[in-house]
Amino acid sequence: MAGMTGTTTTDRGGRGTDQPAGPPPGRRLTAEERRRQLFDQALSLFAERGYAATTMDDIAEAAGVTKPLVYQHFDSKRALYLELLDVFSQALVDRIATAVVDADGPRQQVEVGMAAYFEMMVDNEHAFRLIYGRDAPDDPELGEALRRVEDTLAQAIDPLIDAGLEPEHRLLLAYSVVGMVEGASRLWLGRDVPPITSLEDGGEISGISSEASVMATRVADLAWAGLRQVHRD
Repeated sequence: MAGMTGTTTTDRGGRGTDQPAGPPPGRRLTAEERRRQLFDQALSLFAERGYAATTMDDIAEAAGVTKPLVYQHFDSKRALYLELLDVFSQALVDRIATAVVDADGPRQQVEVGMAAYFEMMVDNEHAFRLIYGRDAPDDPELGEALRRVEDTLAQAIDPLIDAGLEPEHRLLLAYSVVGMVEGASRLWLGRDVPPITSLEDGGEISGISSEASVMATRVADLAWAGLRQVHRD
């Protein structure tokens, strides 16, 4: 997956190509290449079918290998799913952290952080469906893993809220920002509204896709309108 494993891409219509570049004819995949292929195929299937409806047989068939070979790389479907979540959350946090490091002040931090988040969502729809899709696994351990993704995001946002606040106050606001982008993500993934394609007043963020730029600008405006009013109790 672009931005995570570097092999699978997702088009703007939400259909992953899910065809990792194979080795030249006559050369077998290395162990790392095979693991990456299985990782990408599993991501696509979990996103499209949900955790419960996806089996290790499905993943093996999609990758064109035997199920025992899948188990050579991953102990279980659960272990594979949990690793996907861990890799995704770290990739997302890294993307945001890289984007905000050179920002000129809090307002731009909000803008470029949102831009990084929504650009990753548009480019890696399957990964976001893994977390925000409607078929989230009904399983305590897996549910806890999903909540850890939110925790990771909130902990990354927390230090960016610099208003002389007490730690618990700042963390509360960080989780509120996470909830804001999560809601926007679920709306976009559900496609319950027409495609977001333009801003009436311009102001698209340079360097990212039009759709991601529009979402980032709108949500950043809302977040900043609230954060700029924050003060100590």
